Amino acid sequence: MAAVAQETLLRLDRVSRYFAMGEVTVRALDGVSLQIARGELLVVVGPSGSGKTTLLNLLGGMDLPTAGDIYFGSRRLNDFTPRELTQYRRHHVGYVFQFYNLIPNLTALENVLVATQISRNPIPAREALALVGLEDRCDHFPAQLSGGEQQRVAIARAVAKQPELLLCDEPTGALDFDTAHQVLALLDRINRQLGTTVVIITHNLAIGQMARRVVRLRSGQVAAVEENPQPVPPEEIEW
Repeated sequence: MAAVAQETLLRLDRVSRYFAMGEVTVRALDGVSLQIARGELLVVVGPSGSGKTTLLNLLGGMDLPTAGDIYFGSRRLNDFTPRELTQYRRHHVGYVFQFYNLIPNLTALENVLVATQISRNPIPAREALALVGLEDRCDHFPAQLSGGEQQRVAIARAVAKQPELLLCDEPTGALDFDTAHQVLALLDRINRQLGTTVVIITHNLAIGQMARRVVRLRSGQVAAVEENPQPVPPEEIEW
């Protein structure tokens, strides 16, 4: 039986992003071509300065390329107006950051409600917290939660919008070993159960074991795209 081709959600065609630093031009990304399939869990790895965060900003519509083209489905992100980019970020993209970015004077439930109030078809906030195992922590403030719990609230806030794309920037960077495994397992479950396209940006090479494809960045370029026919369950990854 022939394999079913996966629909492409995002496509980068020879994308570059340069920054002027005085008289020096920094090539943060330099001619990157990449396709991300709808429903894929992709891990992008590379050392500091390899272009990971710049790539995430471009995928999320927070920045536009200096050269090259980025397509979301059939639409070219380069052509989006500022309003269209705002709508893209609001309705199609969820973000998970290393340091959670929760609003400190709002409870866990209220932090998630912030996202649902600007979404077209959100998951109810309490259901989103139940999805990440925090239904009993709804009324707690971030300072009353552990680092892992705060990260799970951040994930609940991101997925409550029901985004097509979930971008995770070093999501385990501030967590201990056991908590990091729990967060990775949660991201894996969201990908499988909700069909959300998940892109994890990390310097930790071991995390690539959980993905079917791993993109290695080096000096702003794709050094390799590695296929992994048998991903390792996140709970079994060692580093």
